[in-house]
Parts: sequence; structure tokens; C-alpha cells
Amino acid sequence: MAQQNIYDNDKFYENFKGLRSDEINFNDIIETPIITAMLPDLKDKKILDIGCGMGQHAMQYSKAGAASVLGTDISEKMLAFARENNSADNITYRRLAFEDIEQLDEKFDVITSSLAFDYSEDFALLMKKIYALLNDGGHLVFSMSHPISTAYDGVYDRYTRTEKGERLYANLHNYGIEGERHFKWVVDDYEVYHRKISTLINCIASAGFIIEECQESTVPEDILKEHPDMFGGVVHQPDFIFFRCRK
Repeated sequence: MAQQNIYDNDKFYENFKGLRSDEINFNDIIETPIITAMLPDLKDKKILDIGCGMGQHAMQYSKAGAASVLGTDISEKMLAFARENNSADNITYRRLAFEDIEQLDEKFDVITSSLAFDYSEDFALLMKKIYALLNDGGHLVFSMSHPISTAYDGVYDRYTRTEKGERLYANLHNYGIEGERHFKWVVDDYEVYHRKISTLINCIASAGFIIEECQESTVPEDILKEHPDMFGGVVHQPDFIFFRCRK
């Protein structure tokens, strides 16, 4: 099974780091508040953060009173940043692709993932592996790019626009055709996997999970008014989808 490591590409990593360093960015303004609100009580919990990236969420969980946090990621660059900037006594970082998480010889109370599962070739198998790593009653809380967003295949513009280029509404093309998507984003051959919402739900349920909550991202009204050029198109479609699941 292919394992993607786009974040160790120098060009992609530097661009991503630049985006995250901006005060106004999609992760901090849209994604993080929603996934944080869906988390269970983390105090004294043993937590696994899959695709931990630069460690922001791991540090968040540490400060929330977690007994321990293990952050895993395939990218050496991301892990190096995390160890330097988001370290604590109760945080451990380990290089591990999520396709290989069954190598972890321990169980967790809470497993999280922020926008990493877009790169999963076999989402159904990933859900089963995560289910096996959870203690009974444990929670999986994760975000992904919304299937309306991952349906984009790079062939057409994501939006129908005015003559001035202003976004009128989002275009939806080949939503029903699942599988790999390749398009240009920073690098020439950025790759994600597209699945329908029903497929995500069925894979989660088939693994044995109870879905307790599902959310789709929106932009706070004040942010939308202050930054219409950046977030104007978001009102036409949700960028992210979130699930809270219990074993």
C-alpha cells in the first residue's frame, strides 16, 4: 500500500509552514475550533494523535491534562518541528505512517486525527486498525477534507466566477466517482483520495464504531466579513467534515 510523504517535500513543507504561521488560516480559524469542541474530557486520558504534523494538537491535549500523548507522523520535517516547538514531559513523538499503526503495542482512551485521513488509500482498513487500538468506551475524533472538496479533480475550476474572477458558487464534478485525485496545489502532483459521505459513514460503522456526532465546517460570520477574499468561497461548500465515534 502506498504511503504518501508530501510534507517532506521541501517546497510543500515550506509553503505549509508559511500558511500555518499566518494569523488567519483555515486550520486555526475553521478546523481547530470545531474538532476541539467535539473532544471528550481529556484529563488523565491516554491519547494518540495520528498524523500529528507540527504538534499543535498534541500540545493542546497536554495542556488539557492528558496523562500522555503520542503523536505519530510519517514526515521527519513535521516531527522535527513538533519536537522543537511543541514538546512537553507527557508528549512523545514517533515516526510512523498511519498505514502501520497496528505496530503500536498499546491501547488508548482517545485517538484523534486532524486532516490526515485524506491520504488514506484504504479508509475501511484504517478504521478497523484504529478501533483495535482503543480501549472499550474510548473515542475517535477526526477531521478530513469534505467529500464535496475532495471530489475536485483539477480538470475544471472549483468555482463558477464573474468576469472579475469573483466566486459565485462551487462546482461539483464527478462526486460519485471514488478513488485517487491528482491536481496541482503547491506541487504539480498533489494526491488525495475521494470518497462519498456514505462511504465514510459505512466504513466507520463497519469497523464497529458508534457515530456520536458529525459536523461540517463553516466560517465565523465576523471572519467572513473581515476576509471575504480568503473565505468567500467557503460559504458555498464545507471544506472539512468531522466525526466523533465511540467504541
